[in-house]
Amino acid sequence: MNRTARAFWIGSPGQGEIRDVTLPDPAEDEVVVRSLYSGVSRGTETLVFRGGVPESQHAVMRAPFQEGDFPAPVKYGYLNVGVVEEGPRELAGRTVFSLFPHQTRFVVPADAVTVVPDSVPAGRAVLAGTVETAVNALWDAAPLVGDRIAVVGGGMVGCSVAALLSRFPGVRVQLVDADPARARTAEALGVGFASPEEALGGCDLVVHASATEQGLARSLELLTAEGTVLELSWYGDRKVSLPLGEAFHSRRLVIRSSQVGTVSPRRANRSYADRLALALELLADPALDALVTGESDFDELPQVMHRLTSGAIPALCHRVRYGKSA
Repeated sequence: MNRTARAFWIGSPGQGEIRDVTLPDPAEDEVVVRSLYSGVSRGTETLVFRGGVPESQHAVMRAPFQEGDFPAPVKYGYLNVGVVEEGPRELAGRTVFSLFPHQTRFVVPADAVTVVPDSVPAGRAVLAGTVETAVNALWDAAPLVGDRIAVVGGGMVGCSVAALLSRFPGVRVQLVDADPARARTAEALGVGFASPEEALGGCDLVVHASATEQGLARSLELLTAEGTVLELSWYGDRKVSLPLGEAFHSRRLVIRSSQVGTVSPRRANRSYADRLALALELLADPALDALVTGESDFDELPQVMHRLTSGAIPALCHRVRYGKSA
């Protein structure tokens, strides 16, 4: 069996490279996975690529199978779909999702992979990590039937949240973004769309995922009295100003954070594995294909990451494909 592989590394901030890797022989409780696809979570990964992770968050931001340390050199990523080449009989030949970086082939513990349901194409399964974030956010937010909700920020996470909210009965969901091109994505997901200026107010809940202080300020403006902003944005090393004067106190508004690193306390009886398995089940919906907005070969990833970070590629999820001989 081939014990060589190639991996994407950030050699220095803003500079990517492909490195050769020699894989260890798998133990009895490990699997060898050949990558089919991986996904670039644009917000987080471009922040890592440019070296923008604050020193205080270096430990918190580590990916499960990260190598190296922030800011660089570092191997980072967490959206991988592959096929098990070696491992326990029940996993051999199965398509699996794991939180592994961009690498052609790798060895991980068998319990670190989750079988992709037959109803979910491998190419769509790269969205599992982001949909898992959306699941956790909605566990935190606990929306109710009939709620009026805005999702401010039509990136990968915001669109995933809006897509799941569209399944709640009686809920008014509006995706809010400054980019009018996001209207097509919202239509594909079955939710309404508005620019920040035209967004409907009186919201019981606003999920904020734009990672801008303007978006967070607008989120507060869209709330009804006693309403809640669920903050999903990751600002990295940027400082954010927020208008907590005006009507913030008199309207008794709430800002609450949510982060996928911890399973929501509202679902303390669920494990990380339960949450990921649910996310994969939800990906049976073909409407979620709208979140994959670009694709390239693995060998192009150093140049692609530079273009994603600069904004030359305006992607939601950018999918990386691996050849059969990867």
